[in-house]
Amino acid sequence: MLKLIKEVIKVGEATAQYPFAPIDLAPGFRGKPVHQHEACITCAACTMVCPPNAISMDTDLINGVRTWSIFYGRCIFCGRCEEVCPTGAITLTPDFELAAFQKEDLIVRADYALTACKRCGRYFAPSKELEYALSLLQQAGLPESDLGSRRDLIEICPACRRNDEVTRIKALGRLPEVTR
Repeated sequence: MLKLIKEVIKVGEATAQYPFAPIDLAPGFRGKPVHQHEACITCAACTMVCPPNAISMDTDLINGVRTWSIFYGRCIFCGRCEEVCPTGAITLTPDFELAAFQKEDLIVRADYALTACKRCGRYFAPSKELEYALSLLQQAGLPESDLGSRRDLIEICPACRRNDEVTRIKALGRLPEVTR
C-alpha cells in the first residue's frame, strides 16, 4: 500500500482543474466563429456551406436591408464558413464556452444596406458586394477610364440590364418581334 501511495505522489494529478483554472487548448482548436461586420460583403457564401444552417441571411427589399445572423446554439464549429469567406470576415476563435440564460443571447445579427437600381429604383444587391467586385476589377488591371463605365453598369439591376440588352438587339434587327 505504501508503495502505491509513493507512485501516486510521484505521478501527480491526472485531471485538470477546469472550470476553476483555464484549460490548455491544442493548436488549431476550432471554437466559436466571429463575424467582422466591416469586412463582410454579404455574399452569402457562408450561408450556403453551413451544414447545420446556423448562419442565415434575410433580405428586406422594401427597406433595402440584408440581415446576416448566426445562431450559436446550432453551430458545430466545423469551420466551413471561415474557409469560403472571400474577405476573411469570419474567423474561428478558441472561445468554446457559450452558456447563456436565454436563447436570444446566442444569436448575433448584422445589417447591411442594399443598392437601389439607378433605373427602376428597386433594391437588388448589397452595396459592399458591388464595391468588392469593382475593387477586384481594378486589381485585375482594368484601366481607371473603364472603371466609371463599369460602375454605371454594375449599379443597374439584372432585370433592367436584360431589358437594355433586348432593346439593343432589337435595334440591330437580330431579334424578331414576339407576339403573344
